Amino acid sequence: MGSISNPVFKYWKQYRWSNVFAMVRNSTAKPALCSETFQNRLVVITGATSGIGYAASRKYASLGANILSINRSEEKSRQLCEEIKRDYRVECDFMIADMSCLADIHRVGKELAEMDGEIDVLIHNAGIYINQKTVTKDGLEMTFTVNFLSSFILNVLLKDKLLNQKKARVIMVNSEGHRFAVWGLRLDDLNWDKRRYTGLVAYGSAKLAQLLSMMVLDEYFRGSGVTINAMHPGAVTTGTGKDNGPFYKWYKKNLIDRVSQSPEISAEALYYLGVSRAVEGISGKFFNLTREEEMTPPAVDRDAARELWEISLKMGGLK
Repeated sequence: MGSISNPVFKYWKQYRWSNVFAMVRNSTAKPALCSETFQNRLVVITGATSGIGYAASRKYASLGANILSINRSEEKSRQLCEEIKRDYRVECDFMIADMSCLADIHRVGKELAEMDGEIDVLIHNAGIYINQKTVTKDGLEMTFTVNFLSSFILNVLLKDKLLNQKKARVIMVNSEGHRFAVWGLRLDDLNWDKRRYTGLVAYGSAKLAQLLSMMVLDEYFRGSGVTINAMHPGAVTTGTGKDNGPFYKWYKKNLIDRVSQSPEISAEALYYLGVSRAVEGISGKFFNLTREEEMTPPAVDRDAARELWEISLKMGGLK
């Protein structure tokens, strides 16, 4: 499978301490704010019934945007739309899909692609963190599927629609956790069949994969008016990892959540990246909230990006 499968210090000399210091420095910074309205524009958000997605939905709606959310729970989706319509008097609708199910992802992707109206902002927010390897009903590793493959499939199915619109912003809720995949992706073992599964590295690998796919899409969209960026949402309190064992739940509640902030700061950053004129035309970048950072060396490996793209097309049932 080439050098990516056996990294052996492939990226070692490319790492710089200055990037680590920037990450630490930015971890305490506040996001830039945008006060521009987004009246009657359509924002599509995955995983919008809780945490960052919920806060982002309310933020966009509060400034006039219409919301189309994609979630697993119909009951929670209805509650979200009722709340948004009541509080902000904008349009709100939803689609039901399990982001670990290829059939569901394909269905909503095709429905979105065939919509008459334009998508002004597409936010890939759905994500999970699990400590134990879990396999989806399609036989794929769960973390990789939800955190990467779902957004990949939707982007591929929507790329021509967005291109024809000549204007849209795609934002992927990524993570500084992509730095956990220090030596890059194991492109010969994306399903974690050949090695011991670890939650942090699996999570980091999925987020790294998302950044590599962003590189390819950025090249595809270049000059079209469509931009695609990724952002770390900050250290915020969410329900991610809630299905893990008792030790992780205790660790999250008593250590992680105590130093975490409200998801509203993530929502402010997502609004800024989706609406602000200050980032118009900026694409293919990684932001810690709203501060641009350099990605890790594995995240800018064009050969790995192209190889991952071809593999992901097959894994996602797109080729």
